Amino acid sequence: MYRFGISGIPLSSKGRMLRDAIEDTYLMGLNALEVTFMKFNVMDVDATVEIGLKPKEVMPENRDESKIIVDVLRINEDGNYESVGIDNQIEKGDILRILQWNLARSYTELMELGKIAKELDIRLTFHTPNYIDLVSNDEFTERTINYVIWSGMLADVLNAEMIVTNLGLYGENEQSNALKKIVQNVKKVRDRLNKMNIKIPIGFETSGKKAVAGSMEELLDISKKVKNVIPVVNFPKLMARTGMSFKTPQDYEKVIQKIEKFYPNGIYVQFAALENLPENMIRLAPIKRGEPKFDFLAELMYEKEYNITVISVSPLLEHDAQYMRVILERIISKKIQNKWEK
Repeated sequence: MYRFGISGIPLSSKGRMLRDAIEDTYLMGLNALEVTFMKFNVMDVDATVEIGLKPKEVMPENRDESKIIVDVLRINEDGNYESVGIDNQIEKGDILRILQWNLARSYTELMELGKIAKELDIRLTFHTPNYIDLVSNDEFTERTINYVIWSGMLADVLNAEMIVTNLGLYGENEQSNALKKIVQNVKKVRDRLNKMNIKIPIGFETSGKKAVAGSMEELLDISKKVKNVIPVVNFPKLMARTGMSFKTPQDYEKVIQKIEKFYPNGIYVQFAALENLPENMIRLAPIKRGEPKFDFLAELMYEKEYNITVISVSPLLEHDAQYMRVILERIISKKIQNKWEK
């Protein structure tokens, strides 16, 4: 089984909500969508009309309002506010931490969209904000840990199969010391999600710059040390970081052999090309305009019959997702024809 999809809302979508992204992904003949957790604000408000309801039961009062409550703060015996989570009824005096997100407005809407995606056979995953710091132990680290936790909460309601995220800059940390902190923070995230009975796997993405944590070796190490953690290969970033050459199907196979044992329900990779700029910079590019070439990965997918999802992170998003599917189908057709001719 192979799937092709995109990260974010299709460029051609007229609407900018998650419902539009799911429906348009299906209509384009794609069957995977990496939902992106971007463009959001967090605000604390006093509970009013929400009193007596559980956070997941709260609905927005108008179509432009978001009522995704990610935490409830309640006064304890010492007179301080503390988190009581989102599984209890809201009481008078509570403070609600509300997520204002541009893609969906309530848990009820997310549940409905998850059901729609399942009916349309679209594999959903959920990508956290890009600016994540799991390398340090400061205020920003705590904030970004919340981003991952909230992503897990939304992904769980949406019935997504995995959270995809990054690790962050090394900063002043040596790589060996950074890895220890990363493992500690990843365990903290995993433990908090487990306490909320959210068992969704966390996938950490390879980084494209050596100043950013996320080498293949680091991701494999973290995945071995923390349960329910998976390495996610972003092929253009891996190429940019290591200088690896993907000139044959075997070059891709060497990478996939390292990660496939972590995937019980199908391998998950991200794909685009790289473009060299005059300023000695590298950026993601459409797959026709650079390396690595998808044709060799498609050859491998046919030969090995992988259960695999390929997510386009190309600037052309859905166009390149559809083009990759066409490349694979052409290879399959050609191989079948050659067998018949023999």
